[in-house]
Amino acid sequence: MLRSNGPITLSLPPFRGITRRIVLIGLISFLVFAVLAAFLNPLEAVMVGLIQLEPRRAAHGMFWLVLTYPFGPPAIVSELFSLLSVWFFGSTLEDERGSRWLGEYFLVSTIGGGILASLISYAVAGRVPALDPSHATIGLWPFVLALLLAFARFHGDSELRVYFVIPIKAKFLAAIYMLFYLATSLIGGDQFGAMTAVCVALSGYLYLVLAPNRGVRLAGSERWYSLRNAYYRAKRRRAAKKFTVYMKKQGKEVNIDADGRYIDPTGTPRDPNDKRWMN
Repeated sequence: MLRSNGPITLSLPPFRGITRRIVLIGLISFLVFAVLAAFLNPLEAVMVGLIQLEPRRAAHGMFWLVLTYPFGPPAIVSELFSLLSVWFFGSTLEDERGSRWLGEYFLVSTIGGGILASLISYAVAGRVPALDPSHATIGLWPFVLALLLAFARFHGDSELRVYFVIPIKAKFLAAIYMLFYLATSLIGGDQFGAMTAVCVALSGYLYLVLAPNRGVRLAGSERWYSLRNAYYRAKRRRAAKKFTVYMKKQGKEVNIDADGRYIDPTGTPRDPNDKRWMN
Protein backbone atom coordinates (compact mmCIF):
# COMPACT_ATOMS: atom_id res chain seq x y z
CA MET A 1 0.00 0.00 0.00
CA LEU A 2 1.14 3.54 -0.61
CA ARG A 3 0.96 4.63 2.98
CA SER A 4 3.23 4.37 6.00
CA ASN A 5 4.86 6.28 8.77
CA GLY A 6 8.28 5.25 7.52
CA PRO A 7 9.81 4.11 4.23
CA ILE A 8 7.35 3.69 1.38
CA THR A 9 6.97 0.30 -0.29
CA LEU A 10 5.25 -0.56 -3.54
CA SER A 11 3.52 -3.73 -2.33
CA LEU A 12 -0.02 -3.98 -3.68
CA PRO A 13 -2.96 -3.98 -1.26
CA PRO A 14 -5.51 -6.82 -1.14
CA PHE A 15 -7.93 -6.95 -4.05
CA ARG A 16 -11.19 -8.29 -2.64
CA GLY A 17 -14.62 -7.44 -1.30
CA ILE A 18 -16.44 -4.22 -2.11
CA THR A 19 -13.25 -2.61 -3.38
CA ARG A 20 -12.86 -5.32 -6.03
CA ARG A 21 -16.49 -4.97 -7.09
CA ILE A 22 -16.23 -1.21 -7.54
CA VAL A 23 -12.96 -1.48 -9.47
CA LEU A 24 -14.21 -4.30 -11.70
CA ILE A 25 -17.50 -2.54 -12.46
CA GLY A 26 -15.57 0.63 -13.31
CA LEU A 27 -13.11 -1.28 -15.51
CA ILE A 28 -15.82 -3.24 -17.33
CA SER A 29 -17.89 -0.13 -17.96
CA PHE A 30 -14.82 1.66 -19.31
CA LEU A 31 -14.05 -1.19 -21.72
CA VAL A 32 -17.68 -1.40 -22.87
CA PHE A 33 -17.81 2.32 -23.59
CA ALA A 34 -14.45 2.15 -25.37
CA VAL A 35 -15.79 -0.56 -27.69
CA LEU A 36 -19.03 1.35 -28.29
CA ALA A 37 -17.12 4.55 -29.04
CA ALA A 38 -15.00 2.71 -31.60
CA PHE A 39 -17.75 0.84 -33.44
CA LEU A 40 -21.17 2.17 -32.37
CA ASN A 41 -20.70 5.82 -31.56
CA PRO A 42 -24.43 6.78 -31.58
CA LEU A 43 -25.22 3.96 -29.13
CA GLU A 44 -22.33 5.06 -26.93
CA ALA A 45 -23.84 8.56 -26.68
CA VAL A 46 -27.20 7.07 -25.70
CA MET A 47 -25.62 4.85 -23.04
CA VAL A 48 -23.71 7.78 -21.56
CA GLY A 49 -26.97 9.67 -21.23
CA LEU A 50 -28.44 6.73 -19.32
CA ILE A 51 -25.80 6.71 -16.58
CA GLN A 52 -24.30 10.20 -16.24
CA LEU A 53 -25.63 12.49 -13.54
CA GLU A 54 -27.81 15.14 -15.15
CA PRO A 55 -30.14 16.84 -12.62
CA ARG A 56 -32.82 17.59 -15.21
CA ARG A 57 -33.14 13.94 -16.22
CA ALA A 58 -32.82 12.69 -12.65
CA ALA A 59 -35.72 14.92 -11.63
CA HIS A 60 -37.91 13.56 -14.44
CA GLY A 61 -37.91 9.87 -13.61
CA MET A 62 -34.31 8.76 -14.23
CA PHE A 63 -33.64 8.48 -10.51
CA TRP A 64 -30.94 5.81 -10.96
CA LEU A 65 -28.55 8.46 -12.29
CA VAL A 66 -27.59 9.44 -8.72
CA LEU A 67 -26.04 5.96 -8.36
CA THR A 68 -24.68 5.10 -11.82
CA TYR A 69 -22.66 8.22 -12.62
CA PRO A 70 -19.36 6.95 -11.12
CA PHE A 71 -19.18 4.24 -13.79
CA GLY A 72 -18.67 6.15 -16.99
CA PRO A 73 -16.20 6.64 -19.85
CA PRO A 74 -13.60 9.26 -18.86
CA ALA A 75 -10.19 9.47 -20.51
CA ILE A 76 -8.02 6.38 -20.12
CA VAL A 77 -5.41 8.08 -17.89
CA SER A 78 -8.10 9.56 -15.64
CA GLU A 79 -9.85 6.18 -15.41
CA LEU A 80 -6.60 4.38 -14.60
CA PHE A 81 -5.67 6.71 -11.74
CA SER A 82 -9.20 6.78 -10.33
CA LEU A 83 -9.39 2.96 -10.28
CA LEU A 84 -5.96 2.71 -8.67
CA SER A 85 -6.97 5.27 -6.06
CA VAL A 86 -10.14 3.32 -5.24
CA TRP A 87 -8.03 0.16 -4.95
CA PHE A 88 -5.40 1.63 -2.64
CA PHE A 89 -7.62 3.71 -0.36
CA GLY A 90 -10.68 1.46 -0.52
CA SER A 91 -8.80 -1.75 0.35
CA THR A 92 -7.18 -0.13 3.38
CA LEU A 93 -10.47 1.20 4.71
CA GLU A 94 -12.25 -2.07 3.95
CA ASP A 95 -9.65 -4.07 5.89
CA GLU A 96 -10.07 -1.78 8.88
CA ARG A 97 -13.79 -0.98 8.84
CA GLY A 98 -15.25 -3.97 7.02
CA SER A 99 -16.92 -4.59 3.67
CA ARG A 100 -20.35 -3.61 4.94
CA TRP A 101 -19.03 -0.23 6.09
CA LEU A 102 -17.33 0.50 2.77
CA GLY A 103 -20.44 -0.51 0.82
CA GLU A 104 -22.56 1.84 2.91
CA TYR A 105 -19.98 4.60 2.54
CA PHE A 106 -20.03 4.25 -1.25
CA LEU A 107 -23.83 4.34 -1.42
CA VAL A 108 -24.28 7.21 1.05
CA SER A 109 -21.55 9.41 -0.43
CA THR A 110 -22.45 8.69 -4.08
CA ILE A 111 -26.24 8.90 -3.79
CA GLY A 112 -26.22 11.65 -1.18
CA GLY A 113 -23.72 13.71 -3.17
CA GLY A 114 -25.67 13.23 -6.40
CA ILE A 115 -28.93 14.33 -4.78
CA LEU A 116 -27.30 17.31 -3.07
CA ALA A 117 -25.58 18.44 -6.28
CA SER A 118 -28.88 18.18 -8.17
CA LEU A 119 -30.72 20.22 -5.52
CA ILE A 120 -28.05 22.93 -5.60
CA SER A 121 -28.19 22.95 -9.39
CA TYR A 122 -31.93 23.64 -9.32
CA ALA A 123 -31.53 26.17 -6.51
CA VAL A 124 -29.12 28.32 -8.54
CA ALA A 125 -30.70 27.66 -11.95
CA GLY A 126 -30.83 30.85 -13.99
CA ARG A 127 -28.26 32.64 -11.81
CA VAL A 128 -25.22 30.40 -12.38
CA PRO A 129 -25.26 29.09 -15.97
CA ALA A 130 -22.38 26.66 -15.36
CA LEU A 131 -24.49 24.86 -12.72
CA ASP A 132 -27.65 24.63 -14.79
CA PRO A 133 -29.61 21.34 -14.38
CA SER A 134 -28.86 20.51 -18.02
CA HIS A 135 -25.16 20.04 -17.22
CA ALA A 136 -23.89 16.55 -16.49
CA THR A 137 -20.97 14.79 -14.84
CA ILE A 138 -19.59 11.26 -14.87
CA GLY A 139 -16.67 9.36 -13.38
CA LEU A 140 -15.22 7.90 -10.16
CA TRP A 141 -13.26 10.94 -9.03
CA PRO A 142 -15.99 12.29 -6.70
CA PHE A 143 -15.97 8.98 -4.80
CA VAL A 144 -12.16 8.98 -4.82
CA LEU A 145 -12.29 12.35 -3.06
CA ALA A 146 -14.70 10.91 -0.47
CA LEU A 147 -12.36 7.94 0.03
CA LEU A 148 -9.38 10.24 0.46
CA LEU A 149 -11.34 12.26 3.02
CA ALA A 150 -12.16 9.08 4.99
CA PHE A 151 -8.54 7.92 4.78
CA ALA A 152 -7.33 11.30 6.01
CA ARG A 153 -9.76 11.17 8.94
CA PHE A 154 -8.46 7.81 10.14
CA HIS A 155 -4.82 8.14 8.99
CA GLY A 156 -4.23 11.88 8.83
CA ASP A 157 -0.50 11.64 9.61
CA SER A 158 0.22 8.75 7.24
CA GLU A 159 2.57 9.72 4.44
CA LEU A 160 1.55 9.26 0.81
CA ARG A 161 3.59 9.79 -2.33
CA VAL A 162 1.83 11.75 -5.04
CA TYR A 163 2.73 10.23 -8.43
CA PHE A 164 5.08 7.92 -6.46
CA VAL A 165 7.49 10.86 -5.95
CA ILE A 166 6.21 13.74 -3.80
CA PRO A 167 5.77 12.84 -0.09
CA ILE A 168 2.79 14.44 1.65
CA LYS A 169 0.61 13.62 4.66
CA ALA A 170 -2.87 12.32 3.94
CA LYS A 171 -4.65 15.16 5.74
CA PHE A 172 -2.82 17.78 3.69
CA LEU A 173 -3.48 15.93 0.43
CA ALA A 174 -7.20 15.75 1.24
CA ALA A 175 -7.23 19.48 2.02
CA ILE A 176 -5.47 20.29 -1.27
CA TYR A 177 -7.94 18.24 -3.29
CA MET A 178 -10.92 19.81 -1.49
CA LEU A 179 -9.60 23.31 -2.13
CA PHE A 180 -8.96 22.45 -5.79
CA TYR A 181 -12.52 21.19 -6.33
CA LEU A 182 -13.98 24.12 -4.41
CA ALA A 183 -12.00 26.59 -6.51
CA THR A 184 -13.00 24.82 -9.72
CA SER A 185 -16.68 24.85 -8.77
CA LEU A 186 -16.48 28.60 -8.14
CA ILE A 187 -14.27 30.05 -10.84
CA GLY A 188 -14.33 27.86 -13.92
CA GLY A 189 -13.64 24.59 -15.63
CA ASP A 190 -16.09 21.75 -15.07
CA GLN A 191 -18.01 23.58 -12.37
CA PHE A 192 -20.87 21.11 -12.07
CA GLY A 193 -18.48 18.15 -11.92
CA ALA A 194 -16.38 19.89 -9.27
CA MET A 195 -19.46 20.81 -7.24
CA THR A 196 -20.61 17.18 -7.42
CA ALA A 197 -17.24 16.02 -6.09
CA VAL A 198 -17.51 18.45 -3.18
CA CYS A 199 -21.08 17.28 -2.46
CA VAL A 200 -20.01 13.62 -2.53
CA ALA A 201 -17.15 14.38 -0.13
CA LEU A 202 -19.54 16.30 2.14
CA SER A 203 -22.01 13.40 2.18
CA GLY A 204 -19.16 11.04 3.01
CA TYR A 205 -17.98 13.30 5.80
CA LEU A 206 -21.46 13.44 7.33
CA TYR A 207 -21.54 9.64 7.25
CA LEU A 208 -18.16 9.51 9.01
CA VAL A 209 -19.36 11.90 11.71
CA LEU A 210 -22.92 10.68 12.27
CA ALA A 211 -22.96 6.98 11.42
CA PRO A 212 -21.92 4.25 13.91
CA ASN A 213 -18.37 2.98 13.55
CA ARG A 214 -19.43 -0.40 12.20
CA GLY A 215 -22.02 0.94 9.80
CA VAL A 216 -25.70 1.84 9.84
CA ARG A 217 -26.91 -1.59 8.77
CA LEU A 218 -25.12 -3.46 11.57
CA ALA A 219 -26.18 -0.90 14.17
CA GLY A 220 -29.75 -1.10 12.90
CA SER A 221 -29.82 -4.90 13.09
CA GLU A 222 -28.41 -4.82 16.62
CA ARG A 223 -31.03 -2.28 17.62
CA TRP A 224 -33.78 -4.41 16.09
CA TYR A 225 -32.69 -7.54 17.96
CA SER A 226 -32.37 -5.54 21.15
CA LEU A 227 -35.96 -4.32 20.80
CA ARG A 228 -37.16 -7.82 19.96
CA ASN A 229 -35.43 -9.32 22.98
CA ALA A 230 -36.84 -6.57 25.21
CA TYR A 231 -40.33 -7.41 23.93
CA TYR A 232 -39.90 -11.13 24.69
CA ARG A 233 -38.52 -10.37 28.16
CA ALA A 234 -41.50 -8.15 28.92
CA LYS A 235 -43.83 -10.87 27.60
CA ARG A 236 -42.15 -13.44 29.85
CA ARG A 237 -42.50 -11.19 32.90
CA ARG A 238 -46.23 -10.77 32.22
CA ALA A 239 -46.66 -14.53 31.84
CA ALA A 240 -44.68 -15.15 35.06
CA LYS A 241 -46.88 -12.67 36.93
CA LYS A 242 -50.04 -14.42 35.72
CA PHE A 243 -48.55 -17.77 36.70
CA THR A 244 -47.73 -16.47 40.18
CA VAL A 245 -51.32 -15.24 40.67
CA TYR A 246 -52.69 -18.60 39.47
CA MET A 247 -50.45 -20.59 41.83
CA LYS A 248 -51.48 -18.40 44.79
CA LYS A 249 -55.11 -19.28 44.07
CA GLN A 250 -54.05 -22.91 44.29
CA GLY A 251 -52.48 -22.27 47.70
CA LYS A 252 -48.89 -22.48 46.50
CA GLU A 253 -46.12 -19.91 46.62
CA VAL A 254 -43.94 -19.48 43.58
CA ASN A 255 -40.88 -17.22 43.53
CA ILE A 256 -40.14 -15.35 40.32
CA ASP A 257 -37.22 -12.97 39.84
CA ALA A 258 -37.41 -9.53 38.18
CA ASP A 259 -36.74 -11.07 34.75
CA GLY A 260 -39.61 -13.55 35.05
CA ARG A 261 -37.42 -16.55 35.82
CA TYR A 262 -38.47 -19.24 38.28
CA ILE A 263 -36.51 -19.34 41.57
CA ASP A 264 -36.00 -22.76 43.10
CA PRO A 265 -37.42 -22.63 46.67
CA THR A 266 -34.55 -24.82 47.89
CA GLY A 267 -32.05 -22.20 46.77
CA THR A 268 -30.36 -24.55 44.31
CA PRO A 269 -28.80 -22.57 41.43
CA ARG A 270 -30.33 -23.28 38.06
CA ASP A 271 -28.24 -25.45 35.75
CA PRO A 272 -27.93 -23.56 32.44
CA ASN A 273 -27.70 -26.92 30.66
CA ASP A 274 -30.96 -28.18 32.16
CA LYS A 275 -33.47 -28.01 29.31
CA ARG A 276 -36.45 -28.76 31.58
CA TRP A 277 -36.61 -25.09 32.53
CA MET A 278 -36.58 -22.76 29.56
CA ASN A 279 -36.33 -19.54 31.56
